[in-house]
Amino acid sequence: MTAERFNLHATAITVQNTGILFVGPSGSGKSELAFSFLTEAERCGLPAALIADDQIFVYRDGDNIIAERPDAIAGLLELRGSGIVSIRSVARAPLHFAVTTVLSGTNPRLPEDDERFSLPCGGHIRLLRIPLSSLTPYGKFAALAQNLFKTNVK
Repeated sequence: MTAERFNLHATAITVQNTGILFVGPSGSGKSELAFSFLTEAERCGLPAALIADDQIFVYRDGDNIIAERPDAIAGLLELRGSGIVSIRSVARAPLHFAVTTVLSGTNPRLPEDDERFSLPCGGHIRLLRIPLSSLTPYGKFAALAQNLFKTNVK
């Protein structure tokens, strides 16, 4: 592979061929939210897998932005306070959306139209904000489902 890879502190999953990157500071709930999405996707009968938790490599492959796991953490996800769990994973997948958690009080009532998350490998993907306290994990998944299964990489 000749593309330059960049290491990100993030969690990435794929649901029905849609790559989702969970971003935010340490302790902001990235892993827990990703795990909730994976669990709910499976409950809904959608194919889903972890790409990587805590750190991922991102790189460009033509028009696609690819997330790739470090081999040392393949299939491992940390649930804060509960430990590390083994779950189904894939080595790499294209990314389509970034999701960040926000405290309800700091979240604007209506986010900016077409907000983007810039990646260090170049390019950007659509950014979706989820208030931590406003919805159950199932509601969070359902609320975003209409947006999650369309690609939107530029």
